[in-house]
Amino acid sequence: MTFALTLRGLRKSYGRTVALDGLDVRVPKGAICGFVGPNGAGKTTTFGIIGGLIRPDAGDVDILGRGALRPHETPGTLTMLPQDCELSPHVTLTQLLTHYARLQGMTAAEAAREVEERLAEVALAERAAARIKTLSHGMRRRVSIAQALLGKPDLVLLDEPTSGLDPELVVRMREVFASHRGKRTLIVSSHNLLELEALCDHVIFIERGRCTRSGSMAEVTEQGLVIRYTLESAVELSALAAGHPELEMTWEGTSLVVRGSGSWTAPALNATVVPYLLHAGAGLLEIRRGKSLEDAYLAGKLEAESETPAS
Repeated sequence: MTFALTLRGLRKSYGRTVALDGLDVRVPKGAICGFVGPNGAGKTTTFGIIGGLIRPDAGDVDILGRGALRPHETPGTLTMLPQDCELSPHVTLTQLLTHYARLQGMTAAEAAREVEERLAEVALAERAAARIKTLSHGMRRRVSIAQALLGKPDLVLLDEPTSGLDPELVVRMREVFASHRGKRTLIVSSHNLLELEALCDHVIFIERGRCTRSGSMAEVTEQGLVIRYTLESAVELSALAAGHPELEMTWEGTSLVVRGSGSWTAPALNATVVPYLLHAGAGLLEIRRGKSLEDAYLAGKLEAESETPAS
């Protein structure tokens, strides 16, 4: 597997405050990767180090095997959308994005084509000649997204990219990000775990400056091992358990969580469990593979906290 980004032993402190404590991360090339953690976990510091804005105290950054970012040697390799970015208020959208495109080394003609495409992509083509100061917060956010997607960057860092957007535009921007899957690597930091679960194919959990878990979305949410059946009412499971003692079954209210292992697959679990539930009159309302990203994150957080020695 080729990795777009590898971080080894990153450390960064601000006085006595430890922001990163030996962070190790690998992100597969072409993936859309969710970067998940609480406020103060070190996400923004990590983005700053990757983007060359912050110097780490220790550790290494490797982008596509080329080492740390060298913007003068490879302009346009990495683009970045900070969480709280300010745009020049007095220029037009076209002027602003053309400036960034030319900084990447594009010709005037290339920049013009690229700016037109990106503004159409974020539904702002009709505002191309408007000045930034006339835009709403959501529109400015979309301009920033367009800027981050200019050109052909290998790696795109997006910090809370859909913050302040209405639900319809959140869906549209998610579709925009998904359209870049495989063409470049996107790392998306967000507190909206439902959004990340719908968008990402890889995920990284960070806690207190360390990576607590990473892997494909299917692995982290156990989509191949766990199925949740939401029922109208709980039913007796003794016969099912006796026939399949290798299955682990637990109740969460009226939701039955079934965990298989070994040769079990999702279709095989459904073929075994669903007929039993229907015959028992359970009233099957919903079937969901795996657990939610939120559940996976909270479980990992509890596990990490239990392993932390008491001070």
